[in-house]
Amino acid sequence: MRLAAKQSVAPWLLLSFSLPTSRASQRVEVWRKLQRFGAVTLGNSGYLLPNDPINRERFEWLATVIRNYRGEASVVEVQSIDNLSTGQLVRRFAEARARDYQALIRDLRNKVISVPPQKRSTRLSRIRQRFQEIVAIDFFQSPLRGRVEELLERAASTGSPATITAEFEKVSRRDFQGKLWVTRLRPGVDRVSSAWLIRRFIDPKARFAFADEGGVPPGAVPFDMFQGRGGFAHRGEDCTFETLQKCFRIGNRKVSVLAQIVHDADLCDEKFGRREGFGIDEVLNGWDRQGLADREILERGLQMVEGLYYSLP
Repeated sequence: MRLAAKQSVAPWLLLSFSLPTSRASQRVEVWRKLQRFGAVTLGNSGYLLPNDPINRERFEWLATVIRNYRGEASVVEVQSIDNLSTGQLVRRFAEARARDYQALIRDLRNKVISVPPQKRSTRLSRIRQRFQEIVAIDFFQSPLRGRVEELLERAASTGSPATITAEFEKVSRRDFQGKLWVTRLRPGVDRVSSAWLIRRFIDPKARFAFADEGGVPPGAVPFDMFQGRGGFAHRGEDCTFETLQKCFRIGNRKVSVLAQIVHDADLCDEKFGRREGFGIDEVLNGWDRQGLADREILERGLQMVEGLYYSLP
């Protein structure tokens, strides 16, 4: 691996170090600090961070600690790496943060839902603190950050990360025809797929609108809102798409496969081992970053889900 020479302001910082073999406990200590800093390994060359004043101070401080342990350490500015593109490097950071966020999602579902209400507040506070620590090292804005924020807000407002009121356990499609269906702004994979399911199998003349929490018009049907009362949202371990499928008893085989795809992409818990939905989610995130209007994102997304549906065997 050859590091290119510095040109103008280098985008990366590399910490290269070594410690005596007798310093095993100190090596573990340094490794844990690097994990907290959000650094990613660069083979045998060292650890990498984006070049900014905070990360420089962290690396310089850690290099001093290593030298005090009778080791050797250097902090190097890196312009580029000949066998790794900028996109590949960014992807390494994104994958590391995705793992962190996925662990939080699992904790929210396993350590909040499963405990008595009187213990939820303490556990939720710990998870929120951990979330802030991950956000601080989420240098490239992982799309999973928004997902965790949604689950945290849902947990705070309903007492668990995923609930729906029992009044919609049994519903009739006749009661949901020609309705205005309302969801949150900036639709992601679960909301887009749920809208597709509504129009395709529940309410062919469904109209869609977007609103903030508490801003749902009278008579409209909310879906995938944090305050699920009077609408359809996450329930237990199910995403909104799964909730709709079960409430309206949609037994179509392809829809069942789609439910698994949407679940894994939305909840990132690898429950079904399906990966197809992640591509849709990334495209939706890209359109969001382009600044497309909510309605345009939804209409484009509906076409993607329709294509995925027909692609299934």
